[in-house]
Amino acid sequence: MSSLVDVGKLTKPATVLIEKISSAIGVMYEPRRIKNKALAEAEASKTKALSDLEIEDIQKRALTRLVSEEIKKQENIEKITEKSFDSIRDDATPEKIEDDWISNFFDKCKLISDEDMQILWAKILAGEANNPGTFSKRTIEFMGTMDRKDAILFDSLCKTSWKFPALQPLVIDYNDKVFNNINLTFINLQHLDDIGLINMESMGYSWRYNVEDTFTIEYFGRILELNLEKMIKKEINIGIVSFTKIGQDILSLIYKDSGSSIQGKYVNSYMDEYYHYIVKKCMNKKLFYQNL
Repeated sequence: MSSLVDVGKLTKPATVLIEKISSAIGVMYEPRRIKNKALAEAEASKTKALSDLEIEDIQKRALTRLVSEEIKKQENIEKITEKSFDSIRDDATPEKIEDDWISNFFDKCKLISDEDMQILWAKILAGEANNPGTFSKRTIEFMGTMDRKDAILFDSLCKTSWKFPALQPLVIDYNDKVFNNINLTFINLQHLDDIGLINMESMGYSWRYNVEDTFTIEYFGRILELNLEKMIKKEINIGIVSFTKIGQDILSLIYKDSGSSIQGKYVNSYMDEYYHYIVKKCMNKKLFYQNL
């Protein structure tokens, strides 16, 4: 089967990645311009080969199904690979990715046909090419069990992330309307906890700081300055949710930390209602422990 990828238009790191994949799992890439012709020839050859076999009809149907399934898997592999190219840096070192990692990666994603999920998988591949060793086998195993519904729900949680400087979701009270509006109910948060993306703590988490009077936190480029002049206990209430290591890995696929702003794929990540909700919490001292 010919590839969806036109290798003549790729950057050097992307070309090296293709060579690495081909070496690890035997995926061969050819220019896009011959795809339609090759597909037609492959389909004709497949049909003739099956008709020439002196086997039972049920066996022929089984072979036809197997061939069709493998073609679909190959298409998924190539689409995910192609989607990774835009995120591969010029200084990427895909040649350093371990063959076992690549084999395991494509074994887990070959059945992924949903485009949004393919984008997440592509970002993992690009991230590993940019910095081999970034994504553990455990994260890959988890992604293999993650469906589109889980991804959408986790994305909703990621929209509550603030830079402290590490990214931290601020879920103060899941009963508040602002969280229900994005489906972050107790049941859904518990689900994210159950599958290993977050930890929930009913007593809440705190963040300790070491500053004098003020410091800033950031929400998708909007800076919020906190006045701590009268605070005795240097500790801030950061809500009942924290990301696990796997959650942090997947968060990094959605939101890239660059310079002083949080940038991401989704243009609608910033929520004005939620931003002002947190501002109000700060004004009412709800983000701080009561130790004035």
